[in-house]
Amino acid sequence: MQKTILITGATSGFGKACAERFAAEGWRLIVTGRRADRLKELTTQLRDTPVHAVELDVRDLGAVEAMVRDLPEGFRDVDVLVNNAGLALGLQGAQEASLQDWETMIDTNIKGLCYLTRCLLPVMVARNQGHIVNMGSIAGNYPYPGGNVYGATKAFVKQFSRNLLTDLTHTKIRVTNIEPGLSESEFSVVRFHGDRDKADAVYQGTQPLTPPDIAEIVHWVTSVPPHVNICTVEVMPVCQSCGPLAIHREA
Repeated sequence: MQKTILITGATSGFGKACAERFAAEGWRLIVTGRRADRLKELTTQLRDTPVHAVELDVRDLGAVEAMVRDLPEGFRDVDVLVNNAGLALGLQGAQEASLQDWETMIDTNIKGLCYLTRCLLPVMVARNQGHIVNMGSIAGNYPYPGGNVYGATKAFVKQFSRNLLTDLTHTKIRVTNIEPGLSESEFSVVRFHGDRDKADAVYQGTQPLTPPDIAEIVHWVTSVPPHVNICTVEVMPVCQSCGPLAIHREA
């Protein structure tokens, strides 16, 4: 039986790689993103796969509700939701960071994820079937300078995923939080507001994770036997590890 997956933020990075990976397995795809031109390109690329593309800003609750309500026949029973849309903005210390950047991260990484989850859960519960895959980050586990609100939003994703499981124990719905470490995609370009040189410097001298790496993990957690729930996947490239605690010493 052909299954349906809904992927937010599907126009680049992890989301696009997930769309390509699941299309290769013959899934129906619901792909969302804010850039209509990229959605059109993705739909053309995956023309041999049933695709429903929706231009969507996950921060807009009304638009999310309308998208879920208006899903066409054949796409209404969502088997897997990948809450991938998210971003980091800036690396300034908390005392210098942009409040607008903070609000954008909170609205996208937290509220947008909640909107999609809440709008799709009732149908999943009614069907007693479904899987919610949330894209967290190791930033939700390990703090670093400049990670302030971004790390806090990903800590929310971790705890929200855990709490979802407790609410859904009476069902067969699965919840997974995936926590990537150093990963090369448009993520850093966005973080540095389009400064490609700063973004490239992040990965200099490393072999970071790639979007296909993460897509493979998403595919794996959704492919294990139905009675198995992969709760959390923390993944780093081999060049990365947890750093020591910082200690400031007076001169």
